[in-house]
Amino acid sequence: MTRGSPAAKTAAKTGSPWGSYWTGLWPDLRPDKLRFLLAIVCVPIISAMGAAQPALMKRVLDDHVVAGKAEGLWAAAGLYLAAVLGSFVIEGVYTIALSVAAERTIYRLRQRIVTHTLGLSQRFFERQPTGQVLTRATSDVDALSEALSQGSISILLDISNMLAVLIAMFYLDGHLTLALLALAPPLVAMIEFFRRRMRVLFAEVRDALAALNSFTAERLAGIEVLQLYRQEERTQARFRSLDAAHRDANVKNNFYDAALYALIDGISSMCVALMLYWGGRQLGVPGSDAVTVGLVVAFVDYIDRLFRPLREFSGKVTFLQRAGASLEKIYWLLGVTERITPGSVVLPDPTPGRLVLSGVRFAYRSEPGDESGKYDILKGIDLTVEPGEVVAVVGRTGSGKSTLVRLLARVHDGYRGSITVDGVELRDIAPTSVRKAIGSVRQEVQLFTDTLRFNLTLGEVVSEPRLADALRLTNADIIANRTPEGLEQPIRERGSNVSAGEGQILALARAMVRDPAIVILDEATASVDPLSERLLQEGIERVFARKTCLVIAHRLSTITHADRILVLDAGEVVELGTHAQLLAKGGAYAALYAEGFQDAAVAGRAPL
Repeated sequence: MTRGSPAAKTAAKTGSPWGSYWTGLWPDLRPDKLRFLLAIVCVPIISAMGAAQPALMKRVLDDHVVAGKAEGLWAAAGLYLAAVLGSFVIEGVYTIALSVAAERTIYRLRQRIVTHTLGLSQRFFERQPTGQVLTRATSDVDALSEALSQGSISILLDISNMLAVLIAMFYLDGHLTLALLALAPPLVAMIEFFRRRMRVLFAEVRDALAALNSFTAERLAGIEVLQLYRQEERTQARFRSLDAAHRDANVKNNFYDAALYALIDGISSMCVALMLYWGGRQLGVPGSDAVTVGLVVAFVDYIDRLFRPLREFSGKVTFLQRAGASLEKIYWLLGVTERITPGSVVLPDPTPGRLVLSGVRFAYRSEPGDESGKYDILKGIDLTVEPGEVVAVVGRTGSGKSTLVRLLARVHDGYRGSITVDGVELRDIAPTSVRKAIGSVRQEVQLFTDTLRFNLTLGEVVSEPRLADALRLTNADIIANRTPEGLEQPIRERGSNVSAGEGQILALARAMVRDPAIVILDEATASVDPLSERLLQEGIERVFARKTCLVIAHRLSTITHADRILVLDAGEVVELGTHAQLLAKGGAYAALYAEGFQDAAVAGRAPL
């Protein structure tokens, strides 16, 4: 639960997560409040009809069956039948209203989690394991679904049922009821002990499950590396350790759950035995009419109705404790505020594509708002890129190249200074307009398990002429035409049926489909076959001729084709000029060229 969130504030006041439970869920509960209200209204009716049934059975037995009096028997039996049927109908209404409201609430909560998560900055996902985020939106929400449909209001029904039963028992025989209630204090103490212990255990179960999911997702994504380096046994051993932690946490939780159920069941049986003993002694006393056959039958039925909710209480405590642990994790995710600040300005379409950076500084922080002990990765970057200009960015590892292009692509936020696109501050531009004006092609290509068309358009409606133009511009039409399916050809998981070079070509085509004014390009450096490299280079050169481009340069051909070259060192611009000017200067760029780019040109490959 994030400090400062509404759920956290409520929990701080109450000292318990249960206050925050409903407070945090209210936005999702509110649209179905009438259904929840209907379920609550049904609660006392169900309890009254249920409590009336044993009393009506007592009347049938004592007044008619035992007494041998047939007159009025059908009327008494009819009342009992009406109570049973009425209870059945009202319970049906209650169940349908509650289940529909709970499922609709969970649907909205899951949508809220996904919407919130999609709006978080890339920096959050760089720090947070994907498996843990997945757990929040799946199993944690499922635990909450169980609590809503089988815990929350149903516990209210159980309490109402027990109160109705106790009232009926006191009405029939107060002394006998008080004798049976002597077992209540130790029972309440045991339930409270188990409730507290199970809440702790469920938090352990959720943490263990999140760690297991995170590890499994990460290792499955990198299965090829694990197999190449023969890490199967080490991975298996680590998985066994995490799985054992999850197993042990569940076993301990199940032990307490089973123990609570067994204790309640045992006390219920003791009460029935006590009732039968008491009733048997009274029935054997001549002239005593304190206890009748009907009363004994009614009390046995009442004891079952009294302890049935208590027997199920352990399971409902399980749902609620699981929900409490899950809600803390969900509220933590929903309380994360690390997101890209949305602007509102919409750039004209088309926009010229003039990019200006003035005194841009940026520092990574471990948490949002953390200003202590951090250092700047970028230290006052000044750069102007005119429409149609190609600027290459070079520098040693850690110089800030990737950070710079991530800021421009708005993958990260929180920069100081000014970045403007055609005179408008980048942080003030609406996200959709940013994505339209600035296209980004990264080294790490992400392809989805879908068709080639989807991987190019990502589900957006794109005209066929624009799509065809982007394919021709980047040479992606060669990939599209290699099979009879064309753009409908399937792309397997993680693009396993596409080479690294083809993936780069498709990534370039994906950016060009949106026809951006500015293209930010992080070129591929390795694992590109010669044919794909040639096609990719041809496509890049065509893009250079059309667009304003900022490129992290790895190839000599890219550098020599650039209008200007920006040299970064430790987050600062140390040189800026053309290839010839910088070589003649004999400074940082000349050293980089001599060490890497020149050797790469001779070897016919990109520098590492």
